[in-house]
Amino acid sequence: MNKKSLLSGKDTQIGENNNNIIMAIESSCDETACAVVRNGREVLANVVASQIKTHAKYGGVIPEVAAREHLETINIVIQEALEQANLKPIEIDAFAGTVGPGLVGCLLVGLNAAKTMALIYDKPFIGINHLNAHISANYLNTDLKPPFIALLVSGGHTQIINVKSNSETVIMGETIDDAVGEAYDKVARLMGLPYPGGATLDKLAREGNPNAFKLPEAKVDGYNFSFSGLKTAVLRLTKSFDGKELPINDICASFQECVSSTLIKKVKKALDETGYKQAVIAGGVAANSEIRRKMFELEKNGIRVNAPEMKFCTDNAAMVASCAYFFTNSFDDINVEVFSRVKSLK
Repeated sequence: MNKKSLLSGKDTQIGENNNNIIMAIESSCDETACAVVRNGREVLANVVASQIKTHAKYGGVIPEVAAREHLETINIVIQEALEQANLKPIEIDAFAGTVGPGLVGCLLVGLNAAKTMALIYDKPFIGINHLNAHISANYLNTDLKPPFIALLVSGGHTQIINVKSNSETVIMGETIDDAVGEAYDKVARLMGLPYPGGATLDKLAREGNPNAFKLPEAKVDGYNFSFSGLKTAVLRLTKSFDGKELPINDICASFQECVSSTLIKKVKKALDETGYKQAVIAGGVAANSEIRRKMFELEKNGIRVNAPEMKFCTDNAAMVASCAYFFTNSFDDINVEVFSRVKSLK
């Protein structure tokens, strides 16, 4: 990969045959993160400042509050990352930042910090698509290489992606309404579970009977998904108890069984169509115990399955640095602007 620095006019080689150290900053939602990664795989530093406690009282992320916390925290996490890596900024080969999708005010904090450091130290700047970064979390501390099928599951996105190479990715299917993480949070809210709902629902589901209730699986053509109907079905189920105590664990387990089975069916279909023998899971919901377990069951069919370490599933900057190293379809224009909604992975 040859990434041209628009700052110094020099060519900086970023590729697997070089010893490159990239510092990345991630601030797309409610985590302020900075990481330093060597050659896309070796994590030298990984600092994440979470805002979960701040937003828990609101039951969700408040964009303006999140942006202010990023501003208060950004310099601290950058300094801590440099100390962990035992490096000075001038020793960094390139600086990367998340461009989008995400909350605009939040993205601007991290991206402008990365751009500023690139300008000050006369180094390349690399802008990163957040979704590509989640996929790249699978490269950290592994020897994974394309091609593979990626199941991307997060609060805002659900996609099946054919990663043919680090320069060619094709979205085979995606949700037509709610993302998986969004569906989890909404169902959790229906049952009065505390924020963040998805993690709480997963925990309770482990104590329930996944076959207690038969919930509907949306029949969507191809590789697309739909979860809004499932959410409505859970709402009707809870109302059917008419004031009686809800079997919350069983409802959670039944919901999780329906979601996880739906996802894995499509992954199997994609693997059959492409003939690939590798599959990965990515995104915040990749930490979900049942979805993760079902993915690894594919190994019984001769499929190599990879999932990021738990600390690399949720938003972090190490995955952004890895993406800056591996993916050739990143943004190398210092004037690139943030975007809130998903753009093509290409």
